[in-house]
Amino acid sequence: MAMSMVTHYPDRTQLTRAMIDLALEELNHFRQVYRLIEARGSNLTADVKDHYVNALRQHLRKPSHEYFLDRLLSAAVIEARGAERFEMIGNALDDTKLANFYQTLARSESQHHQMFLDLALTYFDPSEVETRLEFWLTEEAAVLTALPIRPRLH
Repeated sequence: MAMSMVTHYPDRTQLTRAMIDLALEELNHFRQVYRLIEARGSNLTADVKDHYVNALRQHLRKPSHEYFLDRLLSAAVIEARGAERFEMIGNALDDTKLANFYQTLARSESQHHQMFLDLALTYFDPSEVETRLEFWLTEEAAVLTALPIRPRLH
């Protein structure tokens, strides 16, 4: 998603810098997770459709200006949910090393959440951001209620 934002909005310098940093950080996290999977003698599995993200994407508006704001705010909501879930996993684990890893991921996701909110406030009026964020939080609650409980990040 980060590199997609860069290619869609190359004229937004602040966004470009932030998304390149995010892409590198996410790739590093993926490498760390992959190493943990390997160390446990397991393999990656095929990527499956993310019903949570796909359900949220249904609410992206089409006009370019609105679409950009919606991408930033939906990403903020998704990152906040990821932070919340990683935090809960980290708190529930007995393995201290793994618990610390999940806590680190939680902090990172929380920072990403704030970064997306800050970017929205950089490019849009605060009242528009606040109004639309409320919409996204309401829609996300409806999506979460409708989806079955599954072992997923989102």
